[in-house]
Amino acid sequence: MSISRHFVLAAGGTGGHMIPAHAVAQELMARGHHVAIVTDERGAKIPGIFKDVAVHVLPAGRMSGGPLGWLRGAKQIMAGRNMARRMYSTFQPTVVCGFGGYPAMPALLGAIKEGIPAVIHEQNAVLGRVNRLLSRRVDAIVTAYPDVARLKPKYAHKVHLLGNPVREEILALRGEEFPALTDESVFRLLVTGGSQGASILSSVVPEGLSMLPISLRRRLQVTQQCRAEDIEKVRATYAELEIPADLATYIADMPEKLSWAHLVIARAGASTLAELTVAGRPAILIPLPSAMDDHQTANVCEMVDAGGARSIRQSAFTPVELAKQMQKMAMEPGALQNAAKRAWNCGRPAAAHDMADLLESFGTAPLMNDTLVTKPAAHSPKVNLKGVPA
Repeated sequence: MSISRHFVLAAGGTGGHMIPAHAVAQELMARGHHVAIVTDERGAKIPGIFKDVAVHVLPAGRMSGGPLGWLRGAKQIMAGRNMARRMYSTFQPTVVCGFGGYPAMPALLGAIKEGIPAVIHEQNAVLGRVNRLLSRRVDAIVTAYPDVARLKPKYAHKVHLLGNPVREEILALRGEEFPALTDESVFRLLVTGGSQGASILSSVVPEGLSMLPISLRRRLQVTQQCRAEDIEKVRATYAELEIPADLATYIADMPEKLSWAHLVIARAGASTLAELTVAGRPAILIPLPSAMDDHQTANVCEMVDAGGARSIRQSAFTPVELAKQMQKMAMEPGALQNAAKRAWNCGRPAAAHDMADLLESFGTAPLMNDTLVTKPAAHSPKVNLKGVPA
């Protein structure tokens, strides 16, 4: 018999936190469950996700700014925790799952206080600050990489290596062939700096493309995400170079653009890497040096070591270096196809499905036919840091 349960997913207000939560929410709802999302005002405004899900905005202070800032942050977190507890008294979730970011903290603290199983998902190869604070108190820790820095070995018994959940539209690319590419065909390049764009890509990429051999440059077709303040300058540069370019401040149809891309130039956010590896697309990656704990540099290691991508430090990301790396990947016969296959082998396409299985494994059922049956109690199976059953 199918049992309908209630789940709360809590995430910070950026795409890196919200998109994995969205993917898991879609999977849980497809199984007949009820899902509520806890986030902040930024997360509630991200377009194209959580259209059929109740979204709750809770206070979520940041623990920064010295003693006074810590005090203000703690007060907001406690206020959010109390609001979450009131919500749980009526919603009765089986599990509360946090996807990182400060907005997830009040929801998780409320669950812990109420004795509701709590799970955290870490998208990056370095455990985030909120997840570090709560890792001791939660029932399970889901990771996206085999090696996660700042994750204490003593928590290995509750670690599950499942990957980063991606949207269904990206998952659909998993079975598609790499776009046909010959010495005469159009070479499609996708450039993206993540949800906020990246000015350095706007300044370096066009000039780097101008340095490519004419035999490659004349075949280029570029789709590039730019910041609003950069887009007209970039458009003028491509027009001068006679390189066809489709520019936008936000790429709404990313799955379609990714489906026909032969090469991607991008930041190294966790969601970007998850989509590249699930779809199987080679990339040149420029980690954001100011990312917390330099986690983007850690994120690229698996894909680069596998041969699916090349990584360039931002300090070394010059037009000359970009042109050199592009030539190595684009002009050596079979290099891009080989890199695409190696990227594909790093993908974890079952992440959303496996996370839903994990969340369902807690307790029995809070709800069936709108009648409360029992409170959740059971814990999930123990696995070690590599995701192998203990």
